[in-house]
Amino acid sequence: MTFWKPHALAKPHANQLDLRMGDRVKSTTELQGVPTGSEGRVLLANGFNWLRYRVLFNNGVELGDLDHRNIEATGKTAKRLAKQ
Repeated sequence: MTFWKPHALAKPHANQLDLRMGDRVKSTTELQGVPTGSEGRVLLANGFNWLRYRVLFNNGVELGDLDHRNIEATGKTAKRLAKQ
C-alpha cells in the first residue's frame, strides 16, 4: 500500500484529530449503519483546512467525511496523540 506524505498546509486546528491512514478509531455518535462505540480503521485521511477521514468500521460499513465530532482515537493511536 502506498502512503503519501501529508501536504505542508495540512495542519489540524484546535480540537481536530491528527490521524493517519491505518489508525484505529471508534465512533462517538450514532452514524448511519454504525452504532456508538463501534471500532474501525482509517482508510483515508485528507483535507487542508478541515481534516476529515474515511473509516471502515468492524461491522463492514465504510463512511467518509468523519472528524472529531464523530470519531475518537483508540489504542496506540490515542497514546500517540496524547504525547503530542
